[in-house]
Amino acid sequence: MAAPQVNGIVESCLFSTDLPRSVRFYQDQLGLRLLESGERFCVFTVADKQILLIFLSGGRQEPIPTPGGIIPPHDAAGQLHFALAISKADFADWEKHLIAQGISIESKVNWPTGGQSLYFRDPDNHLVELATPGIWEVY
Repeated sequence: MAAPQVNGIVESCLFSTDLPRSVRFYQDQLGLRLLESGERFCVFTVADKQILLIFLSGGRQEPIPTPGGIIPPHDAAGQLHFALAISKADFADWEKHLIAQGISIESKVNWPTGGQSLYFRDPDNHLVELATPGIWEVY
């Protein structure tokens, strides 16, 4: 039996040792819109289509009851990676913006398929990538 179709990724999740610092970075320096913030997590919208969740590291060891059901515990450690989509036309502007914000660009890649990527670290040392179309067959 074939699996039913998956329509996309709704949420991606990172973990932070300092949520207020992460809010400042993703909201003030990368321009993501903050939807919700609390003691244990914050929620950003990415292009009003996807959600970036940032949880306090070590803060999800027990199931969390909600009115609609239980959220199972989850946590992660180490340097995680994710990519944000940007247009080819905005690539140079993003490079200038990161430099102006004092964000060190760790790597710049020109992919054989025509895409480009900028790699840099967030305050928790996660690897953030800004990627233009042409890095994958489907993007």
